[in-house]
Amino acid sequence: MPKYKVAWLPGDGVGIDVMDAVKIVLDKLKLDAEYIHGDIGWEFWKSEANPLPDRTVDLLNNTDCALFGAITSLPKQEAEAALIPELQGKGKVYASPIVRLRQEFNLRTNLRPCKAYPGNPLNYKEGIDIVVFRENTEDLYSGVEFHPFPDEVRETIKKHNPKIARFDHHPADEVAVSLRINTKTGCTNIITDAFEYAKKFNRKSVTVVEKPNVIRETSGLMVRTAREVAKKYPGIELWETNIDAMCMWLVKNPMDYSVLVTSNMFGDIVSDLCAQLVGGLGFACSGNIGDKLAVFEPTHGSAPKYAGQNKVNPIAMFLSAKMMLDWLGEADMGERLEKAIAEVIAEGKVRTYDMGGSNTSLEVAEAVAAKV
Repeated sequence: MPKYKVAWLPGDGVGIDVMDAVKIVLDKLKLDAEYIHGDIGWEFWKSEANPLPDRTVDLLNNTDCALFGAITSLPKQEAEAALIPELQGKGKVYASPIVRLRQEFNLRTNLRPCKAYPGNPLNYKEGIDIVVFRENTEDLYSGVEFHPFPDEVRETIKKHNPKIARFDHHPADEVAVSLRINTKTGCTNIITDAFEYAKKFNRKSVTVVEKPNVIRETSGLMVRTAREVAKKYPGIELWETNIDAMCMWLVKNPMDYSVLVTSNMFGDIVSDLCAQLVGGLGFACSGNIGDKLAVFEPTHGSAPKYAGQNKVNPIAMFLSAKMMLDWLGEADMGERLEKAIAEVIAEGKVRTYDMGGSNTSLEVAEAVAAKV
């Protein structure tokens, strides 16, 4: 009987291609795992009006972790138009399956390492090594939204904050509202995770990235909580910065930063910036980590125009698999994988189009597997 059960969730587009590539590498590593296919993504939205079928949720309840490829998402109207005819006009609303996974399984920590590997022609600067901790279940991704804006909600808000009255001259169907919801528990968890990581890996600073001078309550809660948590880690400095300034300073002085921690939306933004500093989304791995389950994925999208061509860079997927190995306790195997990836990048003989080469995803996989 295999030691691990891994849910295998290719998803859509190039997600399938990079999952095919990582399977070559995992087979060479001889991870003692059973890979169990799960249905997820756009095809199941179109045919079932559910991009995350219940059978896949059941699968995840009975596995150790998951590897996930990529999904296609479209806005509300376009998503409804893509449904098969018999499901249209039924009030079905598309919801991102990866967001639902994060919330349903409380995958509260999104961990995104961004490391510049020597020899990568796309590096902004050699030596960048930034880890972003993004709160994963709250904030603007909580899904509490209104359009049209109900009068009863508007009036209730007005009782507590009269500033909403400045929008009274706009009719309900011309107002859309998304609530930014941060909790003390969510803030404490993600900030503690960031400090624990800094402590474990001897990182000297943790930077909390928010906007408390304008978004006073939700960002303020994050910053106040960071100050409380930091007191428990006297050997690690807490730095505070606004999200807009952080983007500027990362471009100017990326070497100054080590561990960043922030809320969901700001984390989504700043982690993509960090990814570009080390080569782009082809090198951007991530882990969605909870207490009982973790889902590992590259942060790029499904890129439908490249689907089935084995053209895109699979290294982000390989690095996500490395994160999975670490999470499973197979740190030695994860180290072997990362070393193999680094050697292939440094040699520069096998490169996908984004790195100036012409090799396929599978050829990159074979090169990394050979180094393993």
